[in-house]
Amino acid sequence: MDLTESPAKKRRLSLGRNERSPPFTFPHQHAHYGGEHLRLSSTATAKMNFGDGANFSTSANSRLAGQTVAPFLAKHIPNEYAHLGRPPAAGSPAATNPNTKYCYRHRPDMKCRRQADEPSMDQLQHELEDLSQSDQQAITHVWSLFSAAPAKHRNLMLQGILTQCCFPQLSYLACNIRELIRIDFLTALPTEISLKVLCYLDTTSLCKAAQVSQRWRTLADDDFVWHKMCEQHIDRKCTKCGWGLPLLERKRLRASKRELQLRATGRGLNEWSPNITPCPEALAESGEDILAVAKAAPLSADVGRRRSDRHLTVYKSVEEDSYFQPKCRPWKEVYKDRFKIGINWKHGRYSTKIFRGHSNGVMCLQFDDHVLATGSYDATIKIWNLETCEEIRTLKGHESGIRCLQFDETKLISGSIDRTIKVWNWHTGDCLSTYTGHSGGVIGLHFDSALLASGSMDKSVKIWNFEDKSTFLLRGHGDWVNAVRLDSASRTVVSASDDCTVKMWDLDTKQCIRTFEGHVGQVQQVLLMPAEFDFETDEEDGSSSTASFQSQSAPRQTMAEPPLPDSYGPGFTCNERHLPPRYMLSSALDSTIRLWDTGNGRCLHTYFGHLEGVWALAADTLRIVSGAEDRMVKVWDPKKGYERTFTGHAGPVTCIGLSDNKICTGSEDCEVRMYSF
Repeated sequence: MDLTESPAKKRRLSLGRNERSPPFTFPHQHAHYGGEHLRLSSTATAKMNFGDGANFSTSANSRLAGQTVAPFLAKHIPNEYAHLGRPPAAGSPAATNPNTKYCYRHRPDMKCRRQADEPSMDQLQHELEDLSQSDQQAITHVWSLFSAAPAKHRNLMLQGILTQCCFPQLSYLACNIRELIRIDFLTALPTEISLKVLCYLDTTSLCKAAQVSQRWRTLADDDFVWHKMCEQHIDRKCTKCGWGLPLLERKRLRASKRELQLRATGRGLNEWSPNITPCPEALAESGEDILAVAKAAPLSADVGRRRSDRHLTVYKSVEEDSYFQPKCRPWKEVYKDRFKIGINWKHGRYSTKIFRGHSNGVMCLQFDDHVLATGSYDATIKIWNLETCEEIRTLKGHESGIRCLQFDETKLISGSIDRTIKVWNWHTGDCLSTYTGHSGGVIGLHFDSALLASGSMDKSVKIWNFEDKSTFLLRGHGDWVNAVRLDSASRTVVSASDDCTVKMWDLDTKQCIRTFEGHVGQVQQVLLMPAEFDFETDEEDGSSSTASFQSQSAPRQTMAEPPLPDSYGPGFTCNERHLPPRYMLSSALDSTIRLWDTGNGRCLHTYFGHLEGVWALAADTLRIVSGAEDRMVKVWDPKKGYERTFTGHAGPVTCIGLSDNKICTGSEDCEVRMYSF
């Protein structure tokens, strides 16, 4: 080779010797680390660059690189590099899985592949061009050698380089690696796994994730994620954050649960969701039915074809309408509405409406989304419009004060001190029937399905069956029975009395299952908690709170264990009978509220705070609301205790109604106050 040729020509000639290797090679003296080899290579480099009488040219460098580096590149590059568009050779490692050698950052088919930063690359290019020809080639040879090396060799190279780095170089690495190791994992992962990951976030983190990018926003706003969020928080306390939201429409929750699960797993809709989209099997069966009808009836071929085409058209329209188009608003919107209400509950933000019209104290009430019914000592029942606060109608017929009432879509049942129970059509104001059976005033009632339970001043509980017109009495209390609650699923009833006890009765055996003792004042209210309510504690509250089991001895249980069937007596040992609700609330004139475990009869918690007797009580899975002689309304967290106090009544609070976003209270001051959150 002519050593007098131009440097550019020499470089072109040296590049031609190694067509399979990258356009840069690495001098062999840089392949050794530390010790004598490093010192020798440094000396050789000095002689190469500065002489001692020797004048090595660029072609000599290329010749040395071709002897050492080119075989290394030829050995490792074919195993590391596999084009997606080029079919691999038969029997090569890339033939089975052409991308197994690629890491996350360098796979060409990755959607989230991080592109090179153009300003940084421009700066790198300018700094490289400022160096001499031999230095440029040496540096680029290092890059090429590292790029072709397998993972194990790369680690060895990096270990050697790091041991030689000073603190400025280490600091430079730390600053740059912090940005390079950040990856868009949600874009890299399959959609199903990304949705599963997002389901573990809380609401605040999920909303922040939606602000990262359009892809993240699409995933974070997905119905599957927010459906999980609604299931975790609505109508229950979240086990992770302790946050609970008002009740959701359960019908929609059940209907869409399976659809969202199938979509999140990538399976679409199938036979598990027949009401949403017909499955191919169902379509085939329908097709067979069509053929059977066509054979049985003298229908023409055109009629059969039209019917089959119509069926396929319906199938296609149902699939498009139900799967790709939401039938109702997104779950995020549902959660947002409930979240606003939950925040208002938490911070006490509400509006107040006052209903005036009764001439004596209001003793009972109930409301739904549109109307409010109130009963008073003035012997009337009034129906109110919740939106306008106007009186719709007045039901008259009782001869004395009305102490209790309950209504549903079709009827209203009221109990009075005049010893009668009346059934009304509250839409028209007509009295449908009157029942007499108590020897004292009726001061408590509750109906569930076809059964009605009533408590009276005559110290008894009476059960009325509207289907077979049968009745029977439950006796055992030593004083007035102020409140009763039925559970038709387990065929039990609980009653609260002025004898300071609460009793649970078996409607099949007509016997008292258990007596709950602990209050030191007359018990005014009793409530059975919903099945979704959960209360966990390590020890019972109050050693003086006990229960007597009149059928057989109750086994001792821990609070975390569910009650056993035989805890309620021999009538519940069969598997077909439902158990009574596990938790029960009671309030009394001793100014306390008690939470009971009906399985073992022990008081789990006592709520203190009222200054005088508690007359009114309402509760759901999220909160307890009470009204007392002290004219105050208090809101309690079942697990944490007191939360907030509402004032405004000029007399004792005698009755309370509770919904997801409202509290309604009645008082002896003749007013009804509605707090809307």
